[in-house]
Amino acid sequence: MATADLYESQLQTPPVPQVDQFAGRPAVPTPIPEIVAGLRTITPLDGLTEEEYTWLATNGTERVGGDRSIVFQENEPAINMNFILQGEVQVRRRHSNQALFIGRAGAMTGKLPFSRMKNYGGEGYSVGPVWAIDIPESLFPEMLAAIPSMAQRCVSALLDRVREVTRIEQQSEKLNALGKLAANLAHELNNPASAAQRSAASLFGELREYGEQKYSMGKLCLPDETTEKYRDWIKNARARMSAYSNLPKGSQNPLANADREEMLVQWLTAHNIPNPWTIAPALAETTLAFDLLDELATIVTPEVLPIAVATIASSLRVERMAETVVDSTVRIFDLISAIKDYSYMDQAPIQEVDLAQSLENTLVMFNSRLRNVKVELEFDPELESVSAYGSELNQVWTALIENALDSMSDMGTLRLRTHKSGQMALVEVWDSGPGIEAEDRSRIFEPFFTTKAPGRGLGLGLDTVQRIVNKHSGFVTVDSKPGATCFQVRLPLDRLQAY
Repeated sequence: MATADLYESQLQTPPVPQVDQFAGRPAVPTPIPEIVAGLRTITPLDGLTEEEYTWLATNGTERVGGDRSIVFQENEPAINMNFILQGEVQVRRRHSNQALFIGRAGAMTGKLPFSRMKNYGGEGYSVGPVWAIDIPESLFPEMLAAIPSMAQRCVSALLDRVREVTRIEQQSEKLNALGKLAANLAHELNNPASAAQRSAASLFGELREYGEQKYSMGKLCLPDETTEKYRDWIKNARARMSAYSNLPKGSQNPLANADREEMLVQWLTAHNIPNPWTIAPALAETTLAFDLLDELATIVTPEVLPIAVATIASSLRVERMAETVVDSTVRIFDLISAIKDYSYMDQAPIQEVDLAQSLENTLVMFNSRLRNVKVELEFDPELESVSAYGSELNQVWTALIENALDSMSDMGTLRLRTHKSGQMALVEVWDSGPGIEAEDRSRIFEPFFTTKAPGRGLGLGLDTVQRIVNKHSGFVTVDSKPGATCFQVRLPLDRLQAY
């Protein structure tokens, strides 16, 4: 039978492994010419001589298996270089459905010469029948002597592997960062959205109540003089309460409000106002003074006073609900605007970036983590804009601020500074965390180096920072001691020197 026919027959009916579920040596070894024919399908081996193919076929260990045969197990020592002649091998971690690696027919994989690989990072199993040739690492020196070009071929394969792993890890880092950003934004959007929803839902019922109170007032058919005095009183009361809207948010003391509400209940009870506990909360949230209530009691009769007070309370409650809806939607709009500014959506790749605004937009993304953090901003108003890739520059601020917050466990002082340093714009990110150990400072910008606990980071954040800053012809440095760590980013102000 011709070699090609034998090889085709081998592919169609691979030998059955001796051990069930594990790929192993075939019961009948495949003739060397057929193995050589299979090795010629390995792309990285293109150009080898017949003698070099024969050396690999003669010294390699043949392994075959059926569908879903285990090729190697997670954490098992990696001791073989593999040539996949037929089939596909997928590598997955235990209890995970995500494939870490897929090796297909024509691939040179496994442990290669010059590789630091020690153990398999996942379990490899076949998809369909698999046929492979293994070269044990004990034969690597002999193989490199017999086939000198294998050194260059293996180094090229290792470089491709490093690039692919780096790409995957960087993509994972970006997804992790995106997930954190999405979580922060979801938290920030949830508060105003929930407030707007609650107020809008209550507003319908309160409007009906307000309409009933106004209808009750109309049925009283008050004299023109009383009606005019009542309208003047409302105008005066609103003028007196206008200062309420100018009070800083959160400036009111909850205990003082509770005391005020109790005093209002007493006043309403003393004036025979029914259900005072339903009216007092709405009045307590305002700055409506007690002397104004006393004045109202002199303008209208005791029979009219309950309806007049209830109408005012209902009106104020409706206004507060409408104000909450407006404030909440404005907050949502501000967040969306900050996101657009942060991502530089619908803008050219390179913009004139205001560094202060860029830092503030990034801080918005971390609002949910800043409750127990004192934020100090020192921005030089005279600092010119820099020509930069805006969205990439925001990745720098995101990584540096996130590292600062992580080091402080979201409790401490975060200081952001911008100023001019010669012909460079200088941005400083300070934190009051424990600092960076001296032996780690020279390595923190290395890819995959991290001082965080396992699972907390991939060690690519500062590597990304350095790459982006270098892309802008700038540089980044760090100075650290307990209680004061500062990352300094310098960017050229001269556009001609930036790119």
